[in-house]
Amino acid sequence: MTLRGIILGLAVAAAVLASPSTAGALELWSSEAGDRYCDLDTSIKWTTLLSHAPDEPLLYPERWSSTSLWRLRAALRARPAKWLGVGVAYEQRARLISEDAGVAGGMWVFMNGGDAPYRIRQIDEPLVEIGESFSYRHELDRIYAAVSLGSAQVTIGRQAVGWGRGVLFGAVDIFAPFSPLESDREWRRGIDAVRATVPLTDLISVDVVAALGESLDASSFVGRVNAYVGDIDGEIIFGKRYEDYLYAVTASLPVFGTEVHGEFAVFQVPGAYPGGGDLGSEDRVVKAVFGGSYSFDLGDGLYLMSEYHYSGFGVDRIEDLDAHLLNPGVFERYMRGDVQILGKHAVALQAIYGLGGTLSASCSWMVGPDGSGVVNPSSTWSFSDNVSLLASAYFPYGALPDGMALKSEYGAAPASTLVQINFYY
Repeated sequence: MTLRGIILGLAVAAAVLASPSTAGALELWSSEAGDRYCDLDTSIKWTTLLSHAPDEPLLYPERWSSTSLWRLRAALRARPAKWLGVGVAYEQRARLISEDAGVAGGMWVFMNGGDAPYRIRQIDEPLVEIGESFSYRHELDRIYAAVSLGSAQVTIGRQAVGWGRGVLFGAVDIFAPFSPLESDREWRRGIDAVRATVPLTDLISVDVVAALGESLDASSFVGRVNAYVGDIDGEIIFGKRYEDYLYAVTASLPVFGTEVHGEFAVFQVPGAYPGGGDLGSEDRVVKAVFGGSYSFDLGDGLYLMSEYHYSGFGVDRIEDLDAHLLNPGVFERYMRGDVQILGKHAVALQAIYGLGGTLSASCSWMVGPDGSGVVNPSSTWSFSDNVSLLASAYFPYGALPDGMALKSEYGAAPASTLVQINFYY
């Protein structure tokens, strides 16, 4: 462990221990008028995952495996002047995986341990690593300044940027997307970017993002126009995203009390896409999300949601996935989050029900066209404003793998249970 890591770790731990046991951020300083301030949010998360894998020794040397993850995060926010806001978020995290877990080591539930996209320098480094079973890392996840120029705002630095209307899937969430089955990550990973948001009228605004990577080829320059027309909230998105040109529209609107949303994106890729193109062209790939939600006045509230996702970046037959991933360009897309599903189609259903003021239950069901799927029941118990407990389970089904070869999209996934306790200060 480096001296810098020890010092930073002690500083963050001291900040956590000094935080009061009351809800909200710890106020470090505030002006008399309250328009200038400095506060600190801290959180500690402990997660454990127990998995039972299919009987395939090549994929899973041990059928039973466990993974534990500890995460400490401190987020400092300040507004030293009315026109200036700054923020910094720093994390330390440790992961322990049982021996011979194979791909059951929580990779499909926890955050991808690879490099984050759109970072000039990762600043995500190991402090201690012991083989493949233990790692202790720290990361600078946010460092930005937001400048107000009249009604416009320009944010420069490592920040979170999320676009789109989708709940579990996303066609236009192009910067640091979530996986639909990811349970551990509460915060979107920061990207190095310059972002300008300019309201043109009360109903129309323009959002421009330059997301910067290690080179221009690994950067994106994308614009978004957001407008309201009556009850319809719509967006037009266009620009260059990595090597692709992106053209997209999104919309959400109420229909007889039901919220309806959609996203439709066309990626103009360089050359013919190995999986086949869309819209009659080999170099055009479509991603789309269509869904809706409805809230019932039942008990403490019942929320139902459904979504359909089409991904032209996926494969028609899951048996072709290995050959598909041998293409370096395709594999790179999978690693950076272009692909949320392995196939081309998926449907998801979700129900959330409140059980009193401190307890809620939910169940999600994701299914692919090959008949495989994952059922994910979970429950959250909030002991107080500062402490919550999450219990979740994953029940995959479908054709089992044959050696290293997949026979269905979800049938090879291990059945798992997850318990997570969160402390917020």
